[in-house]
Amino acid sequence: MSEEDGEERRRRRSGPVTKGGDQRAAKQFRERVKTARGRKYSSKLWLERQLNDPYVKMAQMEGYRSRAAYKLKELDDKFKFLKPGARVADLGAAPGGWVQIALKRGASHVVGVDLLEMDPIDGAIMMTLDFTEEGAPDKVKEALGGPADVIMSDLAPWTTGHKSTDHLRIMGLVEAAADFAFDTLKPGGAFVAKVFQGGAEDELLAKLKSRFEKVRHWKPQSSRSESSETYLVALNFKREG
Repeated sequence: MSEEDGEERRRRRSGPVTKGGDQRAAKQFRERVKTARGRKYSSKLWLERQLNDPYVKMAQMEGYRSRAAYKLKELDDKFKFLKPGARVADLGAAPGGWVQIALKRGASHVVGVDLLEMDPIDGAIMMTLDFTEEGAPDKVKEALGGPADVIMSDLAPWTTGHKSTDHLRIMGLVEAAADFAFDTLKPGGAFVAKVFQGGAEDELLAKLKSRFEKVRHWKPQSSRSESSETYLVALNFKREG
């Protein structure tokens, strides 16, 4: 879950968005946002930002479930880790934008996992599951049906506002996703994960560099400039021994 998308996911159920959009309706909605009684100021700002976000509008027009789809699209355009016929796991998948992109790029077997219930996506397995619970990684491996070509993680906890606590929680999820990748990827596979506050910590970064030929941090243009999120991309997985 993206830091910048968390508010959106708290406000609506996952599901497909309708294509197109009426500018007059958007303008009328903006006026209601300004005058609604009892609405928190932060909620008003979030809604206004959504109305003016070009990636939100593009997602609506192109039928993607969230603006986050464009982050994965940019990442794959640059690093080219999604291949036709790939077996892919998407951890923290709600509402399903990354799953949609993986399928569009030719993945043949995609498993999306999230705490939030997600509407079905044709061609994918969507699992409502807490990935951090005991036994959950085994359930995902079973759904994959074999070694993965790509493990993607958009996992992020609900933030507390306490920077040190939030960083520890976020890094715990990234490490859990990386351990799953070490145990699940086939040789040559890729691991993609969201990280915050300067990227992966030195210990995890060293571990990734020992198991992948190439490890990079990169921030897509579609990631909002005020967000502290960036993405870790590890390519060409090497089995130990």
